[in-house]
Amino acid sequence: MATIKHILFPFDLSTQGLLAAPFVRAVASRCEARITLIGVIPPVWTIPSADLPDMVTVDTDEMKRDLESRLDAALAKEFAGLAVRRVTRVGDPALRITEFANSDAVDLIMMPTHGFGMFRSLLIGSVTAKVLHDAKCPVWTATHAEEQRSRDVPRTILCAVDGTPATPGLMQWAVEFGQRMGASLKFLHVVPRISDWLALPGERELQEQVRDAARGNIDALKRSTSVEAPVRVAVGQIVDTVTEEARQEGADLVLIGRGSLQSPLGRLRTHAYGIIQKSPCPVVSV
Repeated sequence: MATIKHILFPFDLSTQGLLAAPFVRAVASRCEARITLIGVIPPVWTIPSADLPDMVTVDTDEMKRDLESRLDAALAKEFAGLAVRRVTRVGDPALRITEFANSDAVDLIMMPTHGFGMFRSLLIGSVTAKVLHDAKCPVWTATHAEEQRSRDVPRTILCAVDGTPATPGLMQWAVEFGQRMGASLKFLHVVPRISDWLALPGERELQEQVRDAARGNIDALKRSTSVEAPVRVAVGQIVDTVTEEARQEGADLVLIGRGSLQSPLGRLRTHAYGIIQKSPCPVVSV
């Protein structure tokens, strides 16, 4: 069920966090949800020296008080009129975020991603990756919100489905969320190219057979949930096809199955991070 009554917003006072705030407000307003703004201070260690040969932790009390003060004043205008709680934690950020989400009945985590270093264009941030893997609730992410022009309240949603047994649950969640947002919804399933010689009639016919079989499977899964939304079966590489379809459709949001991030059999598992990184709009992993 796409019931969202409690949103967790990890906020590190960064520009990316500020850019994500309007999306948080939009979902919270539409769903009449409360927001918990969480700031996490990671462990701080001193570097061993001649005087201090052993690694020791630094007292974080002052840092925690400073963060509490800054969070108290953060996003007051952006979240005016909404129920907002502000909390701080000390420790591994991903662990503290998922602990809070799993213990405090969080329905949706909304956070930007941070990829750093020379591989920024290829990787999402390690904290986001850990949260995506460990959190039990859906996770909203945006890798480059400063470049995206998606509506705060999505009007067009593209849901990528992989045809596994988890697909009906994702479909149902997508329909309910789309209705809550007042958005149109389209399902997309991608099958791989079977050959580099699709110009040949025989190869093209075989590709169409694969495509028709996949459509039959997705249609059967859709009927099992009484879901009504159009389905497109495309041929190509999963990451590029999903993200290009989102671009062509002018999608404001892409939904993917979060269970496939953890399942060794989920077809989207090895492609989920690529979809999140390359998507022209935010992604919700359900």
